[in-house]
Amino acid sequence: MASLEELRATRLNKLELLRKAGMETYPAKVPRDFSLKEARAKFAEFEEGKGGDKAGKPVSLTGRILAIRGQGAILFLVLDDGTATFQAVIKKDTLDEKSFKLLAEAVDIGDIISVSGIFFTTQRGEQSILVKSWTMASKSLLPLPEKWHGLTDPDEKLRKRYLDFIMDPEARELFYKKAKFWEVTRTIMKEEGFLEVETPTLETTTGGAEATPFKTHHEDYDMDVYLRISVGELWQKRLMAAGFPKTFEIGRVYRNEGSSPEHLQEFTNLEFYWGYADYRDGMDLVVKMYRRLATEVFGMTKFTYKDHTFDLADEWKKIDYSEEIKKQTGIDIRTAKDEEIKKKIEHLKISYDGTNRERLVDTLWKHCRKNITGPAFLINHPILVAPLAKSVKGDDSIVQMFQPIIAGSEVGRGYSELNDPIDQRGRFEAQKKLLESGDTEAMMPDWEFVEMLEHGMPPTCGYGFGERLFAIMANKPMRETSMFPLMKERS
Repeated sequence: MASLEELRATRLNKLELLRKAGMETYPAKVPRDFSLKEARAKFAEFEEGKGGDKAGKPVSLTGRILAIRGQGAILFLVLDDGTATFQAVIKKDTLDEKSFKLLAEAVDIGDIISVSGIFFTTQRGEQSILVKSWTMASKSLLPLPEKWHGLTDPDEKLRKRYLDFIMDPEARELFYKKAKFWEVTRTIMKEEGFLEVETPTLETTTGGAEATPFKTHHEDYDMDVYLRISVGELWQKRLMAAGFPKTFEIGRVYRNEGSSPEHLQEFTNLEFYWGYADYRDGMDLVVKMYRRLATEVFGMTKFTYKDHTFDLADEWKKIDYSEEIKKQTGIDIRTAKDEEIKKKIEHLKISYDGTNRERLVDTLWKHCRKNITGPAFLINHPILVAPLAKSVKGDDSIVQMFQPIIAGSEVGRGYSELNDPIDQRGRFEAQKKLLESGDTEAMMPDWEFVEMLEHGMPPTCGYGFGERLFAIMANKPMRETSMFPLMKERS
């Protein structure tokens, strides 16, 4: 089998052959009347011998050659332009001899060409174009992966996404679905009366989530700044205080944490803030939103992900945070000592980082979460894991927080937002101590945010969710639902 270098050398020779024949090999534009999808839709109008005013009219199509078959006086090419495939038929007696010979000798699978000719149906019933002339649109110097197997190495599939998309139309289709997912999300928000806003991606303090941020330096101001870890939570709350009743943002967030099938360092999130609403209102809207996303994007409400099968049309149960942990592990986190929780984690052979109570409790919960299929809402979180949520009336140890759980994963987080400035200041002080003790995921205090609260922010429900929901519905690891995930440099 020829090496990659030998194949490239052969194609370079063909490139020179095309140039000597006077053909431009990388032109700025080539003849193209419509996409291949449109060609299929318009085929009956233009097909030769059908009697309409456009019948037999020459058309020009473009596409990448995915297959070449035939020999001698007739060749069949399969073209793909990303919208559909279409067959081009090249006959020696309908193309001048010089042009036919050049195509046969210099064109390879992977080349992008433009063909002009007449639509007709082959004896096998295949919609085709009988080529009268052709020109190169882009000569490929490297071969495509083997047709039937494509890219089989998972790492290569992600590094060379352009090849993966060429060879696997289903992988390409996934991102049309993902675009629709966010389009429907945006439509729902606007229909519900939310204003789309843009908030800073560079912050002097990161807020709105617990995650290690990416740090950079602002040269002009000579100060360190961070890439945001939430979609403007503390900024959108400022807008609540400013008199905007409903806001939302869809944008990128960045978290300097480990990679896994469910975690990326860069991803898209939605966050909305709804004045004069509480977490119960938020839960109602989330159920409505998730069911609509499922039906409009995927055409169904029942999904399978890993070992879980769930139906978003079912009743969404409410699960108590502490009671669920106690049911699954026997540990009552409301009364258990840190050492007792730590021993249980070690007994369950769960790896964990940090030894403060917040991290220990969160680690235990994440173990339990994997066993919940849903759809369900997790409620009554302990206050230490939700420093921005309002306490439950009559029980200051738990907060008005909700998290949808499906297929063992958290697919969103919302609160009745804390708007008591004195309470918020105290919680930020507690987070500051966690940071000083080495907890890199603790929330950075934002004292200007506390000042805003002192001017008064109305009761508010805030909520956010991200790409994990789409990945679960698509039954794919998150890395595969990222068009170009961050990859380690080759060693």
